[in-house]
Amino acid sequence: MANKLHVKKGDTVVVIAGKDARKKGKILEVIPDKSKVVVEGINIAGRHTKPKNQMQQGGILKKEAPVHSSNVMLVCEKCGKPARTGKKILESGEKIRYCKKCRETIDTVSGSK
Repeated sequence: MANKLHVKKGDTVVVIAGKDARKKGKILEVIPDKSKVVVEGINIAGRHTKPKNQMQQGGILKKEAPVHSSNVMLVCEKCGKPARTGKKILESGEKIRYCKKCRETIDTVSGSK
């Protein structure tokens, strides 16, 4: 069973631990089975590759490596600060995610249990 994460693809997050602490980036990919996320421009790793055909160039390719989801914090679009998030169900039955700092709605949560 996949873990539920506090962030999702497309969210802007700030890294709170590790070598890239205090850097901001957008989430490119979410890996719920491992509780990891891939953030744009964060945790860059070099991969040594051989040229496979005449058109491809070999060398060291730089790409983003996954970061544990506990090391990132969502940046609220309304207040512009890193904040914890909460989830609540409205009277209409709609689930929403909200910023615990400014109490503003971030977005609707898709897929209920």
